[in-house]
Amino acid sequence: MKLRILGCGTSSGVPRIGNDWGACDPTEPRNRRTRASILIEHEGTRILVDTGPDMREQLLAADIATVDAIIWTHSHADHINGIDDVRQIFHALGRPVPAYARPDTLDMLHRQFEYVFKGKGGYPPTIDAALLPDRLEVGGVTVRVVEQPHGHIVSAGLRFEAGGCAIGYATDFHDLTPPMADLYSGLDVWVVDALREKPHPSHPTLSAVLGWVETLRPSCALLVHMDQSMDYRHLRGILPTNVAPGYDGMEVQL
Repeated sequence: MKLRILGCGTSSGVPRIGNDWGACDPTEPRNRRTRASILIEHEGTRILVDTGPDMREQLLAADIATVDAIIWTHSHADHINGIDDVRQIFHALGRPVPAYARPDTLDMLHRQFEYVFKGKGGYPPTIDAALLPDRLEVGGVTVRVVEQPHGHIVSAGLRFEAGGCAIGYATDFHDLTPPMADLYSGLDVWVVDALREKPHPSHPTLSAVLGWVETLRPSCALLVHMDQSMDYRHLRGILPTNVAPGYDGMEVQL
């Protein structure tokens, strides 16, 4: 499998509007962060996770025109509001794009973006959506799913398995539950939300994530969904050897 971090930023991105870089060095290109999203590839199969507002630029940077499936983690704006750009993938494929979400997320998507799923005014539907089960096969990739507490809602945590390798994606959650720990055990790569060092009601702190890494022992952990307080070079200097800050465009081949 190949993992590409399309975006590793939080909902406001880095820098925030107004050129607010916070503690991040603006001369370090890996501090420029678009909204969180990843792409999984295996033997010609591509799975896109989330359709955030930066999706167009992310896929252009990755030179990706088509995907075989989309999985939404939850319905917050920074993870869904690029959905209209899926129509270009529809045009490239010549058919609606298969996509999956848990029931509450899918219901919200249908209510906010009905035209995407049903078409409107002579325009065809661009997405063929279905409920995301606990286990899903996309091409040769097995996707396993767990529900994660994310403030007052839940998000979908994901584990991708193919070719004897396993990648976990845990974004937008604030605590590690026993089912989550089971899903994220034995990973080659754990891509995990680490918003900042200060507490937040719906995202984990860096110290909490490092504690979970010690418990779960992935071969490698990559931090994402980071805000403007999380400077790349500072993090590289303080993190354990098996943990690294992710960055937009980062690729890992397993």
